Amino acid sequence: MTNRYIRTPIMHRVVEHNGMVFVGGTTCDDESLEMAGQTREILAKIDGYLAEAGTDKTRLLSATIFITDMSLKPQMDAVWKEWVAPENFPIRATVGVADLGGDTLIEIVVTAHK
Repeated sequence: MTNRYIRTPIMHRVVEHNGMVFVGGTTCDDESLEMAGQTREILAKIDGYLAEAGTDKTRLLSATIFITDMSLKPQMDAVWKEWVAPENFPIRATVGVADLGGDTLIEIVVTAHK
């Protein structure tokens, strides 16, 4: 069975299938924030999205993070390590991209289980 949560005009924010929870690319709303601030805002949104599907960050399996400036990666990493405990780190890839639109510095995609 497939459950879909938080519909937008172009997608659902979260899709659950067979106990797997997929959270689509998540960006911040306040593009005036620096990398750490944008990361915090995104991770707070992801907390809510995971809760909507009945899971949480302790059940993360994977994360793909897109950032526009790899020199800012240490700022993102610091916030990431505050958010998720080391024993719950998922697999993760950080990919440098040319542009995420506007002043968006970071976009995060995660997968968790129930």
